[in-house]
Amino acid sequence: MGLFNVFSKKKKEKLDQGLEKTKASVFSKLTKAVAGKSKVDEEVLDNLEEILVTSDVGVSTTLKIIERIEARVARDKYVSASELNRLLKEEIAALLAENESGVLLPFDFAPRPEPYVIMVVGVNGVGKTTTIGKLAHQFKSAGKKVVLGASDTFRAAAVDQLTIWSERAGVPIVSQGMGADPASVAFDTLKSAVAGNYEVVIIDTAGRLHNKIGLMNELTKIKMVMKKVVPEAPHEILLVLDASTGQNAIEQARQFTAATEVNALALTKLDGTAKGGVAIGISDQFKVPVKYIGIGEKIEDLQIFNKNEFVDSLFAE
Repeated sequence: MGLFNVFSKKKKEKLDQGLEKTKASVFSKLTKAVAGKSKVDEEVLDNLEEILVTSDVGVSTTLKIIERIEARVARDKYVSASELNRLLKEEIAALLAENESGVLLPFDFAPRPEPYVIMVVGVNGVGKTTTIGKLAHQFKSAGKKVVLGASDTFRAAAVDQLTIWSERAGVPIVSQGMGADPASVAFDTLKSAVAGNYEVVIIDTAGRLHNKIGLMNELTKIKMVMKKVVPEAPHEILLVLDASTGQNAIEQARQFTAATEVNALALTKLDGTAKGGVAIGISDQFKVPVKYIGIGEKIEDLQIFNKNEFVDSLFAE
């Protein structure tokens, strides 16, 4: 089964550490919001709304959470302020559950007649290449045969960086160097994967082109070319976002979900920010599940997003 599917005590501790800044920010504000209050009233809800918005959950998602808690309070007639933490955990977990992923995890799929193809998108600087390297490592640890495709040929260092990560993860890479046609690289990668009976293909793509239309056209071209080799490719379009950028990450999600059919998210750098609430907002606003979270620099510091563990860590007293 490999390392990827085991939510061990060590992984839980790492998650707790990674969310410490967000937790400290949210929980300290939450404690002040209910100080001296015996029940959840309008003032507490107003304070809670402000806490969630300033934690980068986002306005629309915050209002949805507030409405759910108001409904719970009205139904249960009397809800003590001390119960607010529990209500938040339950409602946020329920919200995240509404956006469950249909994409596969490394241990989900049996031997396939064709490789499982992941196309990774995202702007430069969010940790896209690092995420690909960590993904490759974890897929390989789960017993899968993996190959990388260096289709980010727009940026000078992109191919070199991906090559370094392929060596760290111990998986092969298909590349043609800077300036090559990205779709051609993707085509060659899939041809190699099919010929070599690889189970997983991870394709890197450019984080920036000259304009938004250029980006859309490039991603569309890569997808169409890959379908010539594997008709259902890409099975997964993974958007990598930097959690520390907060609302900017939400804007990036808006642009990329408009440009291509993103069906999974990876949030990086959660350990370095108090803006972890962005995971809730992005998942809800775009109806795309957070699949992976990055909570450290090490190659194993990429975890499958477990909504219950995430919420437990965020609101643990």
